[in-house]
Order: sequence, then structure tokens, then C-alpha cells
Amino acid sequence: MKAVIMAGGEGTRLRPLTSNYPKPMMPLVNRPMMEHIVELLREHGFDDIVVTVAFMANVIRNWFGDGSEFGVRMVYATEETPLGTAGSVRNARDELDDTFLVISGDVLTDIDLSKIVAEHRSTGAVGTIGLVRVDNPLEFGIVITREDGSVERFLEKPGWGQVFSDTINTGIFVLEPEVFDHIPEGRPVDFSSEVFPSLLAAGRRLQGAVADGYWADVGTLDSYVTAHTDILDRRVRVTIPGFEVGERVFIGENAFVHPEAVVEGPAVIGDNCRIEAGVRLGPYCVLGANVRVRSEADLERVVVHDNAYLAEAVRLRGTVVGRACDLRRGVRAEQGVVIGDEVFVGDDAVLADGVKIYPFKTIEAGAVVNSSIVWESRGARSLFGREGVAGLANVDITPELATRLAMAYASTLKPGDIVVTSRDSSRSARMLKRAVHAGLNAGGVSVQDLEAASLPLTRFITRRPAIAGGITIRLDEDDPQSVVIHFIDIEGRDLAEPGRRKIERVFQREDYRRVFPGEIGDIDYAPRALEHYATAIEGRIDVASIRATGFKIVADYGFGAVSFAMPNLLGKLGADVLAINPYVSTPGATRFSRDEHAAAVSDLVRASAAQVGAVFSPGGEQLTVIDDRGRVVSDARLVLAFVALHDDLEGARVVAPVSFTRHLDDMVRDRGGELVLTPTSSAAIMAASAEPFVVLAADTEGRLIVPEFMPCFDAVASFAVLLDRLA
Repeated sequence: MKAVIMAGGEGTRLRPLTSNYPKPMMPLVNRPMMEHIVELLREHGFDDIVVTVAFMANVIRNWFGDGSEFGVRMVYATEETPLGTAGSVRNARDELDDTFLVISGDVLTDIDLSKIVAEHRSTGAVGTIGLVRVDNPLEFGIVITREDGSVERFLEKPGWGQVFSDTINTGIFVLEPEVFDHIPEGRPVDFSSEVFPSLLAAGRRLQGAVADGYWADVGTLDSYVTAHTDILDRRVRVTIPGFEVGERVFIGENAFVHPEAVVEGPAVIGDNCRIEAGVRLGPYCVLGANVRVRSEADLERVVVHDNAYLAEAVRLRGTVVGRACDLRRGVRAEQGVVIGDEVFVGDDAVLADGVKIYPFKTIEAGAVVNSSIVWESRGARSLFGREGVAGLANVDITPELATRLAMAYASTLKPGDIVVTSRDSSRSARMLKRAVHAGLNAGGVSVQDLEAASLPLTRFITRRPAIAGGITIRLDEDDPQSVVIHFIDIEGRDLAEPGRRKIERVFQREDYRRVFPGEIGDIDYAPRALEHYATAIEGRIDVASIRATGFKIVADYGFGAVSFAMPNLLGKLGADVLAINPYVSTPGATRFSRDEHAAAVSDLVRASAAQVGAVFSPGGEQLTVIDDRGRVVSDARLVLAFVALHDDLEGARVVAPVSFTRHLDDMVRDRGGELVLTPTSSAAIMAASAEPFVVLAADTEGRLIVPEFMPCFDAVASFAVLLDRLA
């Protein structure tokens, strides 16, 4: 018989422990809750398991894999949207063609599953519900049965006036495949409130099987702590990892307990723990793997997750400490305190009864915390993506986050430094840039604002000697609902990993610098930025030759800020230009389809007998070229064309990512040059382009660098150089 483990819940009542970790993976005596369930299933002969997953599904998949390490076969059914208990099981219908058992992955139990299965088979019911008797059934769904055990009706979380039975629904079911006929598809459906009443109304038999053994819903922080106590008191039969060295004292592999430390059982000490002299571990302490407890610390009834550090004289009572927390000397935490993952608590801080600290917070030394500190960000540990900090505008990337991010950045700079800022024309970027200004100024950093400007222009101005860095905010060109905050270094390139880590560290710990009122930063505007940018490009090309050629051009500015710079530049080059989309889009978000824009320019090139066409991405970095016959030049062929226009590359270098076509290497070598291959990231390509003797750099997405102008992607400069080579 197959078993289904429901493991898709978010565990909201267990926050902050489940803020960034799925509830079924919460450790109970150093093993995930769901691992205890898998072991129970295997003991009762269930070795073919389907797991329904949703929230942070990859964490569960990565831990259990195909199940072979745990002696079972395991497959997964993923909920793209919440489907409820019954809906999630229906989602796994393809794997369930015979009688099957359903059990939750986030309960603690040693119930006799075989007895429930046997009763199901003996009664011929379409479904059998595992029941247990409890003293207080108010928080659970009551199942009222007849004398023969058949189910009469259900009561979900009744009041005392409705309590006619003490048998509650455990969420353990044995079901026949025909129940799927009573589970609607494509919406959330619950077994107890919808499916089972539907079966009863259809005259089908449901059986209630009162099971022997322990069962607890580990749904709250109190019940999570109680579950550990019950395990250590051996009220529930589960495997406790480690070696039992005393009366209910378990020590993991390679753990060290100093002879002068006191361990009062019951207790669990995980693998590789270090317990120093003078430490007292009182009853019901559970320490995860790699926990270090320094001298004179005093712990009682605590649960500490993996990789935590507890410094000298820490005193904890009835506390849960999340993964990788750092509690410094003299910290006190009272009954009911829950500390989320990777929290830093400074020396002698006091956390009062019931306080909850959400992940990645910093508690200052000496602070007395009387109310919970809630973590609201969606995953600060991975703040930076490939291009910057990205997410849905005003949902993931909010003004509050932008301000804190700017404060973190300012804290890595010196007071009085100047940062260049810019944005695209969208309302989202404008709103967020104002928040960034507030954060920078609060940290004592002044702003030189370009208002709406292209990314290359921002990079160009950031390279000025007095500038300490840059920030530009713009919509994602592939998803106009999302926004990206780019950070730029003093060379105009994307901020490298060390700089990102500094920002992220300050952001996570909220260790922001706040200056005195007289040191608050100012906001100024960069004078004649476009003029200086265009003049610098003109200085790298032969303007007279281009004017003499008299190019006829079709240019698509892609609704971007490139339209501020290109008309003036092309006018100075004497080009006859047919411009389309020559304005920025402010009221609404505009999705940029490179292929569609290129097709439109291609038609216009043929119709107008133009010599060349160009499509500029809204950000100003990506260039698409159309030849005089209206053919769109591929990104790879464009780079090859740039190389072909160099007759002699003797001693010169061309930079491209490792994924680029091999034809480029042959062409560069034929002209006496050297091809330098880099990782595919923008930062790596731009860094390599700044090395000596590099004359051209490119990625595989139509972005080119002309290093003699600046070692950064720039479609405007690239197109100007192309005209120069063609003239």
C-alpha cells in the first residue's frame, strides 16, 4: 500500500522558526518532523511514499531525495497554488491507483498505522479516519461515530456546548481511489469540511478507527517545545539520534562535553557540539549539531538549532534558538522566547517573556526587549541577484526596503561621500529612488541625481573622480511588474561580490550608521551630464568621416532614456534619422519585446532604403542591428562583424564569455589578436574589459563594450563606433 505525506503547509503559527524553513523540516530532537513520519511508515510496511509539497519544496526534496537513504521510494507532487488537504492529495492522483494511506508530515505520532489499515479492510469503508482521544478537543475536529465505528458526523473546532465526543481527527486516513470523484479539481478542498460530508451525503461508509499510541499536532511554538519534552520523557516512541551515555542523556558523534560541565538529563547534545567547563545544561535541553556553549552558560528547557553560538554566561529558560544564531556574553532570555535564524544578540541583552525575534535581526548590547521584533523581508540572505536587488515593485521591493538598502550602502561608505542616482521613467522607479535618497542622506551620504537616465550614462557619470558609487533603479525589461536596483562601483561597473556582501551584512543586521543632523547628506543634480557624455563619445570617433558618409538610419529608442542622448548625437554625425518610440513611457509599464521591435525596424529599413537600423533597449545597454536589406543581425554575428571591421588586431585582446561561439576565437587569432574568455556574469565581463590592450568586449545578449570609451556595456557608444567603422 502506498502512503501520502502532506508536507505543503507554511507553518505560520510556528513563525519565526518557519519564516524561512518549511514546517515538516523543523527538527524534533535533531531530526526533521517528517523524517520521524517516514520512519513510522517504514515500520508499518509503507515503503512507497508520495509527498505533496508546496512551501519551500526544494528544502524537502534536497533532504529526502528519492527516499533510498531512508529505506523507501519517494516521489513528489507539487502544488503550484494552495489546494487544501484533499486538493493536495488529488494533485497526486496519478500515483494513487489503489488503497492508500494519508498522513501529515508535521505531526508527532507513533500511532499503530497497521491497526487503522486492518480496520479499514475489515469494514469495506470508502475511507477510514484515524482517531485519538484527547482531554481538550476544542482546538481539533471532532468525529462522532456510531457503536459500530461508522462515522455519523463531523464538528470542526466546536465550543464546549457542542462537545459530544472526545475523539478527534488525527489527519490520518486510509482511502479508496473513488474518493477522488468527490474532490473538485483546481481549487482548495478540505477533507473534513467538504469531502467527507460529501461522501456521507452520498451514502458512502466512513469508518472511525480509534488508534493506540501518541499523537500531537506540532502546530504552535508551545506545542513544539512540549513535543521535545514528551520525546525525552519517552511518552512517544521515536528514535533519538546519538549515544545514550546516562539516564536519558544522548550525545552525538564527535561531541565534546568538558568534565567540569554539568548535564542534567534528560538532554540531547548533537553532533560536533562543544560544551565548555562550567556550563550547566538543565533538564530538557536539546542542542543541535555544531552548537558551541561557552563557559558559565546556564540553560534549562531550551531547544537550540544547528550551528548556534552561545557565549559566556548566557542564561536561557524555556527558549527556542534558531539556526546559526549568535548570542553574546551575558544574554538572558526568559520563558517563551523564540529567536529566529541567524539573529545576533549583543552582550548583556535581555529578552523578556514571550518575545519573538524574527530572522536576521540584531539586538544591541545591553538592550532590554519587551516586545517582538518582526522580520518582514522575503529572504534577505539572498538579497542580491544576478544584476542587483530585484523583485515585484511595491510588493517585494518596497519603499521601506529601498530606504534600508540605501542606509546599508551608505554605512559601507564614508560620511560626506557622493553617490550618483538615476532611474528609468516609470512611476515605480521614481518612487523607489526617492526612498533611496532618504536612506543615503540619513547615512551622511550626498546624492548627485541624474533623474531619468540610461544605465550607460549613469555608469559614465559615476566614473568621475569625486563619486563614491552609483545606484540606478529601473523596471525589469522582461517583466514590467518587477524592478531592479543596480549598484555601481567607482569604475562604472556592477558592484562586485565583496561590496555586495558588505551591504548585505549591514542590511541583515540592521547595523546602519545614523549621522548627526548637521551631517545629513544633500541632494544635487549633475549639470550638463548628457552633453559631457555625448562629447566623450564624439572624441572616440571620426565625426567628419561619418558626416561625409551621410548615413540614413532607422532608430528605435525603445521608450527608454536613450532618446535623451541619441537625437543630439546623431544630429552631430549628420545622419538622416527615422526615429520610432522616441519618448519615455511614464504612466504605464511597457514590456520591451526585442524581437517585435527589431521586426518593426526591419520593415522600415526596407521601406525607406536605409543603410542601417538599430534597436536600443530601454536601459541603453543592449543593441540590435538591422542591415541594409532589413535582415536582423544576430548577437553573435554582430560581435563577429565588429571584429571583422578591425583589419589588424596584433597585440590586442577581445573579451567574451566562455559560452560564446568558437568562430570568434578563429577570427580574432586570424587578425593577430587574443580572445580572453570570462565567466558569463556582467561584472566579470566588465572587469576583464578594463584590462590592458582590450579593444572590444561583449556578452551573448547583444551588449557590447568599447573599452577606450569606458569598460561598461553601452549601446549608444557601440553604435557610434559601428558607424565610425562603416564610414
